[in-house]
Amino acid sequence: MFLTIVVFILILGVLIFVHELGHFLTAKKSGVKVEEFGFGFPPRIFGETVYSLNWIPLGGFVKIKGETGEAREEADSFSHQPFRKRALILSAGVLMNVFLAWLLLSTGFMFGLPVAVSSDEVLEKHLGEVKVQIAGLVEGGPAERAGLKAGDQILALNGQTMAKEEEVVDYVQSHQEELIIVQIKRSLGEVKEFSVLPEEIIGATQKKALGINLIQTAILKYGFFESWYQGARATASLLLKIILAFYQLLKNLFLGLGVSAGLAGPVGVAVMTGQVVEMGLRYIWQFTALLSLNLAVINFLPFPALDGGRFLFLVIEKLRRRPNNQQLENVIHNIGFSLLLLLIAVVTYRDLLRYGEGFIGRIKDLF
Repeated sequence: MFLTIVVFILILGVLIFVHELGHFLTAKKSGVKVEEFGFGFPPRIFGETVYSLNWIPLGGFVKIKGETGEAREEADSFSHQPFRKRALILSAGVLMNVFLAWLLLSTGFMFGLPVAVSSDEVLEKHLGEVKVQIAGLVEGGPAERAGLKAGDQILALNGQTMAKEEEVVDYVQSHQEELIIVQIKRSLGEVKEFSVLPEEIIGATQKKALGINLIQTAILKYGFFESWYQGARATASLLLKIILAFYQLLKNLFLGLGVSAGLAGPVGVAVMTGQVVEMGLRYIWQFTALLSLNLAVINFLPFPALDGGRFLFLVIEKLRRRPNNQQLENVIHNIGFSLLLLLIAVVTYRDLLRYGEGFIGRIKDLF
């Protein structure tokens, strides 16, 4: 659990720091004064007006002169700059997160990243390190009660080697009344065995099942030059899927269908971080890229207090051809920020209900 917390803080810190670094570099390049660029969040350990080192190691922040509309007549103020420069400064954080994802995926492909594959794709693309892994478990199901975890690689059932996803499904289907010894491998090469008796599970295609969702994975690698191209393709594909997912989320909220069950807050992300930590460095690398793209999309949503909301007000000002009422705009951003905090609180509460005692128990174990 301690390693999970350390990795979670490092990932979150890097993502936010890179985001704020984008704002910082673009503002400096545009001739806008940056009053403070902080690593971590206050309280401050030390630092002058521009650079500071702070106690809370969750990324960083940038304080730009004139970002809330003041000092409009001063040449080094954000609010004094033309539309093009202000638009670039506001979008720079999001662009840096996308760039980071591309960098992580591209370098990851050089060393190999895990991908979901079918048996036909394995033969066709000559992929290596093919595994049958547990992608998820039915809550309270026989496999979860026995101690199996997401990410476990299934090696054998009752001593019979399993090389394909279909082989696992067929074996369980033909041994529904028997106790099945599941041999698995975890990260760091740890091999374990668990005894699981198939049970009737609502929604399962079989009469009885172990309560696991399977995925067949392989390691996909490219050469140095091709990795950059494939990294760009993967970044664009993931970005589009995330945008569509958020569109569906916002559509459901607008229609009164509530928050999607798949939406996770800080607790949910921490739990997922723990899962990928157990699966190994390649999965952490890939997970960080995915979180970076999620952060980019979230930040550029046209909602007050977010970069996207500020960009929207900038566009409105451009269309109106005169400055917005800055006091009113600041009030709207403050309301938006409050609503975001409320949403985070609701999602965090749902995460605690979902992961409940397991998560709280792990926290208690640290003290």
